[in-house]
Amino acid sequence: MRMVRRRDERGVVTLALDSPHNRNALSAPLVGHLGEELLACGEDGDVRAIVLTHTGTTFSAGADLRQPPEPQTFVDLLRRIVTLPKPVVARIEGRVRAGGLGLVGACDIAVASRTADFAFTEVRIGVAPAVISLPLLPRLDPRAAARYCLTGERFDAAEAARMGLVTRVAEANGDVDEALAPVLDGLRRSAPSALAATKELLTARVRDAFARDGARLADESLRLFGSADAREGVTAFLERRDPAWVL
Repeated sequence: MRMVRRRDERGVVTLALDSPHNRNALSAPLVGHLGEELLACGEDGDVRAIVLTHTGTTFSAGADLRQPPEPQTFVDLLRRIVTLPKPVVARIEGRVRAGGLGLVGACDIAVASRTADFAFTEVRIGVAPAVISLPLLPRLDPRAAARYCLTGERFDAAEAARMGLVTRVAEANGDVDEALAPVLDGLRRSAPSALAATKELLTARVRDAFARDGARLADESLRLFGSADAREGVTAFLERRDPAWVL
């Protein structure tokens, strides 16, 4: 079963994460399907831009703890979004957690509903946001990144915009598609070659991070998920209890 829905409209392809049984958690199959769809879009001359969105009330709950992708596979997916020669726009309604924030950070533009909320929950299950730091740290306010990555606190869409995670938040009582409309109109009015060249300029620091640290952070993620703290954190999460270290 495909876990990514595709819809084409006037040169813009919408890819919707569609794994409602686990809140669009980043399982190995979902990551594989999304990578395949992005590759196809990148090679299609009729595609001007991609919108990455979701079904249900959660954009993504982060890594699927029962069927996770290999860390290097997730690095490759985030790199594909960053290096795709077409703009990728995140469209967010609802919750975004952990690895889902990596997807948002890899996108060129992100538009969120007023009710969306976010959290770097890795530390609460005994790991670190290693792989997703590649697209995020070059783009986020350092003080905000330190606070939310170290504490796992939830934050709202307005804070996400202030810290650089989100580009635009829909107006109060406004529809996220209304906020997205001028963005897509602008992309449709832009020359494809100019979009590709401009994206390459804008993503230089992020691409450098992947080239420099991608393999190392994939290894670090693998090490952390194999640690005693991660075993306790994941078990506690699945059993719906606090892990042993909570004071």
